Amino acid sequence: MSLSPQQLQQNRTDFLEILDSTCQVPEELRNFLDDSDFWEAPASTKYHNAYEGGLVEHSLKVYEQLSLLNYHYMLGFEEGSVAVTALFHDICKVNFYKKVQKSRKMEDGRWVRMSTYEVDDKFPLGHGEKSLFLLVQHGVVLSEQEALAIRHHMGAFGAQGYIEEQTLANAMGKTKLVVGLHIADMMAVWV
Repeated sequence: MSLSPQQLQQNRTDFLEILDSTCQVPEELRNFLDDSDFWEAPASTKYHNAYEGGLVEHSLKVYEQLSLLNYHYMLGFEEGSVAVTALFHDICKVNFYKKVQKSRKMEDGRWVRMSTYEVDDKFPLGHGEKSLFLLVQHGVVLSEQEALAIRHHMGAFGAQGYIEEQTLANAMGKTKLVVGLHIADMMAVWV
């Protein structure tokens, strides 16, 4: 799948309109997004939204799902918290993938060269941790619940070992935003 240039531009416009209407985003972060591959990056190498512009498209879907959860279950999250956590939960994927050519065997037995993505992690800090680091580094001030939600948005998929599982459970007990963002992320991919 690929997005048309018009779809890429519309996603960028929608993303920025949500930010402008819900929360204050430092100019430093906007410049970072524009100077990076954020607007064109995929969201994964082969799973969800593994195509140009997939990261922004996925982030918009997570925002939509978290907004719906917040509304329908009357969770009480501030709109700015919904926006910043949903739209930036995967900012760690900026400058994270590189485009490569690989051969793939088709059903009819032919081999075809295809463009795909692979991970090229130049700053291996961790998933949620790296998202937090990049946001703080570029001037975003997060509430405790926003930081916990972004850090733990992978839920049990990111918890390896007893200590990490206990940390996740503790974070989920502190704020429903951790659970909400994780569920919204899963819904954006699987529903």
